[in-house]
Amino acid sequence: MSTNVTAKSPAPAPAGKGGSTGGGDGLLQLMMDGMRRNMRQYGMLIALGLIVVLFAVWTDGDLLLPRNVSNLVLQNSYILILAIGMMLVIIAGHIDLSVGSLTAFVGAVAAVLMVKHDVDWPIAVVLCLLLGAAAGAAQGFFIAYLGIPSFIVTLAGMLTFRGLTEIFLEGQTLGPFPEGLQKVSNGFLPEVGPDTNYHNLTLLLGFAVIAFIVLQEFRDRRRQQEFALDVPPFKLFLLKIVALSAAVLTVTMMLASYKGAPVVLIILGVLVVGFGYVMRNAVIGRHIYAIGGNLPAAKLSGVRDKKVTFLVFLNMGMLAALAGLVFAARFNAASPKAGVNFELEAIAASFIGGASMSGGVGTVLGAIIGGVVLGVLNNGMNLVGVGSDWQQVIKGLVLLAAVGFDVWNKRKVGS
Repeated sequence: MSTNVTAKSPAPAPAGKGGSTGGGDGLLQLMMDGMRRNMRQYGMLIALGLIVVLFAVWTDGDLLLPRNVSNLVLQNSYILILAIGMMLVIIAGHIDLSVGSLTAFVGAVAAVLMVKHDVDWPIAVVLCLLLGAAAGAAQGFFIAYLGIPSFIVTLAGMLTFRGLTEIFLEGQTLGPFPEGLQKVSNGFLPEVGPDTNYHNLTLLLGFAVIAFIVLQEFRDRRRQQEFALDVPPFKLFLLKIVALSAAVLTVTMMLASYKGAPVVLIILGVLVVGFGYVMRNAVIGRHIYAIGGNLPAAKLSGVRDKKVTFLVFLNMGMLAALAGLVFAARFNAASPKAGVNFELEAIAASFIGGASMSGGVGTVLGAIIGGVVLGVLNNGMNLVGVGSDWQQVIKGLVLLAAVGFDVWNKRKVGS
């Protein structure tokens, strides 16, 4: 679903030398050329596929059991929510170290409202989302309008929200949450229709997602052609659609053969589609890329950089609040130690998914891919019994490799 512009396609090679008219060799050559020109876009997808295959073999297929795939979604949902917001922050050229503490703080406030004061959970959810937006807006104000570096502001926020969490919870774990909120984080879509040995509603949603992907890809390709932009060869384009559709269909069948799609997966899908559209097509999305890519040029072009930065952090605060509610509801309690290292996981997911340290580069889908890579690594290493100490080492090396690959790719393109 990416609309990245690719480099100009080379002229077709003569027949018999791997050109587009050379049958299987021609298709292979097209694939290799296309991947070289879209290395950032396809590299991590290929890495994700290899990691899945590796752990599927290593765990004797346990990684791909329907129950485990469903648990994989539930266990990583809050990190993926944070990664979406963090990707926007990094694209804008900033960083946010406070999101882990903010998720814990929002969870604590939610517990106090619902458990101690018996506030209805839908009202408490709205209040908590507004609290997260206010916290993000406060940090955005210091960063955008007072010019304090985001690293310092969010570091201060990390300490502040962690302390407030301890104060609100008085150092104790507080729960349980109402059943309605628990179903948002741990629940599944209801059963509908006849008995088919599969979850019918999940199947319908999966087919709808495949149709959306196909239509969106053709729409993006046609729009690029209308603006005389280069597009990948048609055979490679079709191969990409087939691969994406096959991946979605595989996950759909796995989920449908268990309990169906988790509710939180629907929330994630809405966020990915919504923020993906904003970053590709909306004016503010282009402005976020502009201020991260070249701030002086963006200012000269009339971009209101302070307002955009303010809104980026407001959005990050709201998504952190949502992640905090999902996390607290999943474990059915608010804890003073919740959210530890969540900010590092979200940052790692963004960089693994293609974000650049210098800003101006990245996609929402890339953040999801990076988060899934980390999730599969965590889940796979747990299944094979790798200790938590070595898990940290491996994830650190993966992050270093991803950023190193980004630097290498930039130098290669530049040369």
